[in-house]
Amino acid sequence: MTDAEVWLVVGLGNPGPSYAGHRHNIGYMVVDELARRMGSGFRAHKTGRAEVVEGRVGAPGAPGPRVVLAKSRSYMNETGGPVKALATFYKVPPERVVAIHDELDIDFGTLRVKRGGGDNGHNGLKSMRSSFGSGDFYRVRAGIGRPPGRQDVADFVLSNYSTVERKELPFQIDTAADAVESLITDGLERTQSRFNS
Repeated sequence: MTDAEVWLVVGLGNPGPSYAGHRHNIGYMVVDELARRMGSGFRAHKTGRAEVVEGRVGAPGAPGPRVVLAKSRSYMNETGGPVKALATFYKVPPERVVAIHDELDIDFGTLRVKRGGGDNGHNGLKSMRSSFGSGDFYRVRAGIGRPPGRQDVADFVLSNYSTVERKELPFQIDTAADAVESLITDGLERTQSRFNS
């Protein structure tokens, strides 16, 4: 297995139990699901600023591409440094990096997959773009919708999902994990036609 075949899948979020259920942490939730599917738990990486799981995606008995799942131990606005350190360590170019993140401009329960683009005010994406010197990585964008009424955006993303949303959340996490696997095994176009509802 050559290094060129490794993918780096990063769940964006904030570390620590006080942030665990926040909308901003959907990326962490999705990589947790991917790790569960691989039958593995996260462990500290020797770069010191992230937790990783190494494994393969694909059907059991037919191992697919090698994947490193990652969660930064830094806060969202400092995600880029740890992610770039992992990309350097595993020799993964930006075009094999997948960032999973919350997206305000997409309704809750909806998903979009794309490559490149702006950061749309998302501090995690902004930090990654700054560290890589490029935004040319894949994004799995999990919709959280806009805050209700006049609620501040920062307060909204750093708050827990509503009771109604929590019932639907496992389906969104599952679908996002499916989309990541599809992106890596089947490519962008087929994934977009399946998941960009």
